[in-house]
Amino acid sequence: MGSNFKMVAKTLFGFEDILAKELKDLGALHIQKGMRMVQFEGDTGFMYKANLACRTAIKVLKPIHSFTVKNEEELYKGIYKMDWSIYLNETQTFAIDATIFSEHFNHSKYIALKTKDAIVDQFRERKGIRPNVDIQSPDLRINIHINQTECTVSLDSSGASLHLRGYKTDTNIAPINEVLAAGLLLMAGWNGQCDFLDPMCGSGTILIEAAMIACNIPANINRMEFACERWADYDNALFEKIKEALLKKTREFHFKIKGFDIDFTAIKKAKINIHNAYLEEYIEVIHEDFFDSKKETEGKLLILMNPPYDERISIRTEEFYSDIGNTLKRNYAHTDAWMITANLEALKYVGLKPLPKIKVFNGNLEARLVRYEIYEGSRKKEA
Repeated sequence: MGSNFKMVAKTLFGFEDILAKELKDLGALHIQKGMRMVQFEGDTGFMYKANLACRTAIKVLKPIHSFTVKNEEELYKGIYKMDWSIYLNETQTFAIDATIFSEHFNHSKYIALKTKDAIVDQFRERKGIRPNVDIQSPDLRINIHINQTECTVSLDSSGASLHLRGYKTDTNIAPINEVLAAGLLLMAGWNGQCDFLDPMCGSGTILIEAAMIACNIPANINRMEFACERWADYDNALFEKIKEALLKKTREFHFKIKGFDIDFTAIKKAKINIHNAYLEEYIEVIHEDFFDSKKETEGKLLILMNPPYDERISIRTEEFYSDIGNTLKRNYAHTDAWMITANLEALKYVGLKPLPKIKVFNGNLEARLVRYEIYEGSRKKEA
């Protein structure tokens, strides 16, 4: 599999600890957490494994060069000095993503443009012909990260964001990101230890991620492609070997995963997505109003819900969140209930005291993940 090298896995705000644990459990070495990222080391096989199996990674980058840069000219020269023929030939296509945290540079698009100029100028001078840019489906995706005066050049081994698992073809209004859903489940301590309910399941993302965690199915097993599959040194036999080894670690799940939604269209979409993920055996979705429902099992139940925020879906906030609290208190004893909401004001209407309030982001919306432990006497205590 070759020698080890440094890699960087990008993630969402607040998920750094979870991603670090995922990487450690998979066998990563020299793990270091940063802001929205985790640095680690592994070999080529581990890079394939991280892309296939990490639930909370957005991208896996392979840094190939770094240099000091204070202006556009230094950036151009630093990129031009690299031998790009190692990674790309003149008939292939490439794309550049740039992120900057520096007082010396203002525009990431301009950084991407200068990087492109340096690469094509090198090819034109050496070969007389240049590779073309293809933003949608390039043969090589290059990542430029400038932190103050340090420029890091990386190859993007993932391509499209890893939240695009490959199973979601139908979405509802305000769908939840797959990486966010998986991260929330892991924060809630979900590992398939009991029955599970998403009472406002929409197009089924939380349910599908819950089933994949419960059965230890690799997060991106249904994905069509990773960017590293187009690299010159891509090892398909090794990739298939890693995939096969991960699939051998799947496990059976002996509890129930259930979803409700009041919108029949959402239920139809959820069923399609569940079918796409090959998880019909483990997930049941029902056209039902959570506020008219009751807990169906005697044992422990874990709930994770993503109720409307009144941002993209119209609701009567006070009444709606009050109904959530009343339904939990009256009908869901012995339940560990978790909820994500970006409507921080609405939490006071639930009428239950949340245990933690964990800061997360749903897209650009600052949100909180809150937990309510519902006991037999919760209704009396809150009355």
